[in-house]
Amino acid sequence: MRVTRLLPLVSALVVIGVSATAAQTAEAPMDLVVARAASAGERPNVIIAYRAGSESRLRTYFEKDVIRGEFPNGMAVHLRSRTVRELAQHPDILNISIDAPVSGQQVSLPVGTPSPTQDIQNLRATLGISANQTGAGIGIAIIDSGVVPSPDLDASIKAFYDFTNGRQLPTTRNDQYGHGTHVAGLIVGSGARSGGKYVGVAPGARLTIIKVLDAQGHGNTSDVIRALEFVRLNHVQLGIDIVNISLGHPVYEPAATDPLVQAVDRASQAGLVVVTSAGNFGSNPGTGEIGYAGLASPGNARSALTVGAVKTFDTVSRMDDELAPYSSRGPTWYDGYTKPDVVAPGYALVAISDPSTTLYRNAALRASVAPYLKLSGTSMAAAVATGVAALVLEANRLDLGSPTLTPNTVKALLQYTSIPVADDGIGTALEQGAGSLNAAGATSLAYAINPGALPGQPWIDHAFTPYTAYAGTTHAWAQNIVWGDNIVWGDTILWNRPAWALNIVWGDRMMWGDNIVWGDNIVWGDAAIWVDNIVWGDNIVWGDNIVWGDNIVWGDVAVTSVAR
Repeated sequence: MRVTRLLPLVSALVVIGVSATAAQTAEAPMDLVVARAASAGERPNVIIAYRAGSESRLRTYFEKDVIRGEFPNGMAVHLRSRTVRELAQHPDILNISIDAPVSGQQVSLPVGTPSPTQDIQNLRATLGISANQTGAGIGIAIIDSGVVPSPDLDASIKAFYDFTNGRQLPTTRNDQYGHGTHVAGLIVGSGARSGGKYVGVAPGARLTIIKVLDAQGHGNTSDVIRALEFVRLNHVQLGIDIVNISLGHPVYEPAATDPLVQAVDRASQAGLVVVTSAGNFGSNPGTGEIGYAGLASPGNARSALTVGAVKTFDTVSRMDDELAPYSSRGPTWYDGYTKPDVVAPGYALVAISDPSTTLYRNAALRASVAPYLKLSGTSMAAAVATGVAALVLEANRLDLGSPTLTPNTVKALLQYTSIPVADDGIGTALEQGAGSLNAAGATSLAYAINPGALPGQPWIDHAFTPYTAYAGTTHAWAQNIVWGDNIVWGDTILWNRPAWALNIVWGDRMMWGDNIVWGDNIVWGDAAIWVDNIVWGDNIVWGDNIVWGDNIVWGDVAVTSVAR
């Protein structure tokens, strides 16, 4: 194994990114993009974190600017009257982040790439979903580009809100781009317009749709945060259990100060299972070279279920599955968390669309049945995982009703029952987390768990076996949990541990009795220990620039937020 000193390296790179503009101790810390704007004297859209109790003072301070949104101890501001430098010197401001553009564009596969039409019924078989598993009674919020009216979706949609451009309106359903409609179809599509061929993972679930992306699939981080806050504050009234976020932006700062990550953490602490896509920065689009540390925000949130993509080749068998090269690998930039948490099918998946959408106008993306689209990306994988999470909650409630499983427990169940993708020589937890989702195993274990068991006591009250058969081959479950920078093995999931509570941050060191459990390929103290072919600093995504090789490349090699 090769050992790299992680924390000193990260600290040095952070200093490089901000020292030119934030060297004065009186200034609030800034992320990479804001620091560059400060050096140039620019007035970008920013998100600030402020001291508790200073809201009224700051509203007065920003009276000549535009406040685009407010969150717990934070504001999104369009600067008009002052520069970032002036802002950083305000005593009430704790941190300044860019109001980064987010996007939901799909992966563009190279011309000539085989792209099989994935039969969604076959996808359900690949996941081990039985006909009576539908996600009935489970509520899901999709924060994306909206949704078009369609017989495939109409019965599932309970509410629609438009949060684009600072708005917050219940309005007529629409989706000019098509990404959100595709995500919704993968989760709950009835297959009505395909004669029942393309059915979603959890067609009995109900949806709350929140539009944050425009006709080109672009939006602002502040609108996503406002949407998350709306869901957090209204999830009981709206009956929402799970949030799908298949979009994001490159990582510009540590998770502790990233405002989008913090919004995800607040939603998780409220009891919501937040499913995010890992990002599509896993390989160099020009050379195909595999890269690491390309997780996008908010996929770097420890509390989120972060999902990478696997190629199933349209078969039920797991023996031919491969990790999708575009799927972002870990560890997370700045923090060194092990991500993604799991992988799920995310290649050439078919779901409902509409001829009016931007994506459908691209003939290369159309499926053989109109008006369905065939898309690839970790956006699609996150949609599949969202549906599986709904099936897990449904299975647990079938037997026990309330109390429901916590987000930590759902993530643990999905990881523990996952089936590792065949190791191609470089497959590790940094590429696939615990492994590929196994809905059959996860729902059987969820059914066996009694979340009302006393803390510290066993909570399994139905028998289960830790393996699942697919296409005649029996696969052992991973039986481990990737907990932040630790891999925990054994029977951890069989007990009602404090780690499953809402007030525990996923990724903090897990202690069983008097021992801290560590595993392979983890961060130990200030040293990152990876397998030989992974070198911190090589082949990574850094801020809005993609890095391939030993040197950080600044300048024209820009990576915009792409479909996830």
